[in-house]
Amino acid sequence: MTSLNEPGARPSETGSGVRPKHAMKVEPWLFLGGVLFFVPIGLVYAWWSDGEPVGTVGIPLVGGLVGMIGGYLLLLSRRIDARPEDDPEALIAEGAGDQGVFSPWSWWPITIAFAGALAFLGMAIGWWLLYVGVALGIIGLVGWIFEFSRGQHAH
Repeated sequence: MTSLNEPGARPSETGSGVRPKHAMKVEPWLFLGGVLFFVPIGLVYAWWSDGEPVGTVGIPLVGGLVGMIGGYLLLLSRRIDARPEDDPEALIAEGAGDQGVFSPWSWWPITIAFAGALAFLGMAIGWWLLYVGVALGIIGLVGWIFEFSRGQHAH
């Protein structure tokens, strides 16, 4: 039995004493399950299409991508405590509070989106426009990262 002094333990709603910390953490297993889907499907596609190069390479690469995301989420889930959404018996009020810092009036995402549009348009029209889009994208990304930075002499 768990004690109330353990991290993540809370009194139960049913009055049975202590409700232990639950750790479902579904996200890593959802992505890692994608590896079990995409890699065999890629092999079946390669056999069925007589080795068509784009899908034969692309579908297993998608499996590798979801594997990397699932591996990252698995490592991350071991470092953080259980969240209210990981607990099937959690109350709605347990998820209240700040969820992060967001910048609702930032123009930098629009700049980056415009730069991406220019880059893709550059691949269709002319390569010179791709370079303009990449340069604008770098400026937008640096601006977005350092948007709230006031430097060494901040007040």
